[in-house]
Amino acid sequence: MAAIYDRVALIGLGLIASSMAHAMRQNGLANEIVGHARSPETRATALELGICDAVFATAAEAVADADLVVLAVPVGAMGDLAAEIAPHLKPGATVTDVGSVKQSVIAAVAPHMPEGVHFVAGHPLAGTEHSGPRAGFAALFRNRWWLLTPDETTNRAAVDRLRALCVAMGANVDEMDAAHHDLVLAVTSHTPHLIAYTMVGVADDLGRVTDSEVVKYSAAGFRDFTRIAASDPVMWRDVFLTNKDATLEILGRFTEELFALQRAIRLGDGQHLQEYFTRTRAIRRGIIEAGQDTAAPDFGRAPNADLGQKPGLAPKSDG
Repeated sequence: MAAIYDRVALIGLGLIASSMAHAMRQNGLANEIVGHARSPETRATALELGICDAVFATAAEAVADADLVVLAVPVGAMGDLAAEIAPHLKPGATVTDVGSVKQSVIAAVAPHMPEGVHFVAGHPLAGTEHSGPRAGFAALFRNRWWLLTPDETTNRAAVDRLRALCVAMGANVDEMDAAHHDLVLAVTSHTPHLIAYTMVGVADDLGRVTDSEVVKYSAAGFRDFTRIAASDPVMWRDVFLTNKDATLEILGRFTEELFALQRAIRLGDGQHLQEYFTRTRAIRRGIIEAGQDTAAPDFGRAPNADLGQKPGLAPKSDG
């Protein structure tokens, strides 16, 4: 496959960026991949693993002459990063991000973009509970959605070129309004993560259940909660602070539903519970039919060649 970009700069070298590098190399999508990470250890690992052809101590050095710049840092750091790299961006370059919140990232990044540089906000719905450059693998994006949120002022050629890269890495690509994206992700990712963190916290606080019992007798539901709650704390802190309105709206609706179920349990209303569980089970079926998860009893925790997962990794949308 012919290269889509000559030089790609990855700013931040964690799971998503390293997986992009592996996918681009595997498919010949970039002639050169360079990167930057704040940690010297991470930079050394990126070179050791062949993730990057060169790594730089500053983001400004890394973006020089790059045709595509990928901002793969926590969303709370996007604005300062954009200000740092802006004077060093190549005219005609495309800048994108992989953050799971879009309105706040666009507001933070877009004002810093020089004339002739195209910012196309994006979000790959892919990830695992593991982080760092060693966690990346080329198949991470296979059959996962990559959402782009351009507006009417975004350069169409830049959007189409970035879309072609995402598709070539195995992703399904869709475009949507940034505000709608943030609401959808509050439903499908952000609030579920908050609930998972809460449930694990409840288990930790419940003195009548010991830590050893929680570990020893964990059933599938709680195991999945702990997997989700193992995600990067800094990333999720920033997600909730920057997608506050949508998350609070969905959390309020969740609380209302929870109160209704609590009342049904208290009153012994089995019909309400059965009807509710029957309706919600259909959503799970829809996810499986859409190819976004597996119906296997282990819910993907075992190796799954079709999803391109590493052994032991359950597919998970990372925010």
